[in-house]
Amino acid sequence: MSKLDAEEREILEAFETGRTSRAANAEQIRARHQDYAAGMLRKDARINIRLPSKDLRGLQKKALAEGIPYQTLIASILHKYVEGRLHEDPSK
Repeated sequence: MSKLDAEEREILEAFETGRTSRAANAEQIRARHQDYAAGMLRKDARINIRLPSKDLRGLQKKALAEGIPYQTLIASILHKYVEGRLHEDPSK
């Protein structure tokens, strides 16, 4: 497990000691988030892309190490880029 900051430790301790309670509208929140997830995970477009063999092998190796299909890894990388959560390392 990674190191927790003070707030995370406090939350974990509250959960483990039973000092947490379910929100009054928890079912509504859960349903809303399930709808969000379904919308985000819907795969409704297919693309074909040509990559250098070396890059494809590298992606396949990384996916194997992560335990996921390489197409899923590629889709995840593209999604993170589109969302602005994937950036180049300026030191390279």
